[in-house]
Amino acid sequence: MMLQTVNLLRHNVKRASPLISSPIRAIHIEKRIEELGITLPAPPKPKANYNITCHASGNMLYISGHLPITADGELYTGRVGPESGGRTVKEGYDAARHCGLNIISTLKRELGDLDRVAQVVKVFGIVNSTTDFKEQHLVMDGCSDVLMEVFDTPVGYHARSAIGTSTLPLDMVVEVEAIVQIRDN
Repeated sequence: MMLQTVNLLRHNVKRASPLISSPIRAIHIEKRIEELGITLPAPPKPKANYNITCHASGNMLYISGHLPITADGELYTGRVGPESGGRTVKEGYDAARHCGLNIISTLKRELGDLDRVAQVVKVFGIVNSTTDFKEQHLVMDGCSDVLMEVFDTPVGYHARSAIGTSTLPLDMVVEVEAIVQIRDN
């Protein structure tokens, strides 16, 4: 009887993506965040002349670049490139992790329930780095790792790009934007 009920539910639930192996979630994301001991920062506000931090089109949510702001409001600044006197890979990783936490906080504010995230589709990171630094991908692991910790497989798996630049607004260490597929209410 139990197996028939589960199969019936699976056939009656609309799938959001062919990449999602099961339409039924086994965990509640907010509970998972609590169990991981993660404290989400307050959702960030735009720092320039735009009034939204994300835009929905159909079931896709396009999330503007998020900054590495800690829960107590500190902004990670500077360039990554330890050989040239810049921040270390670990410091860059921590900054990217904070970008990921801010993205999750924005998702919570916009969706109300993080279980509405069907798939983290793409993450794009820009690392403020010295010209001799070539490990931007290791910095971006900070964001990818926290998304995987929170959303787990398969929802947290995502495509990703990481590039270096010689400067970023507000002298931030890294900026991350994302594309997320969402479920209907």
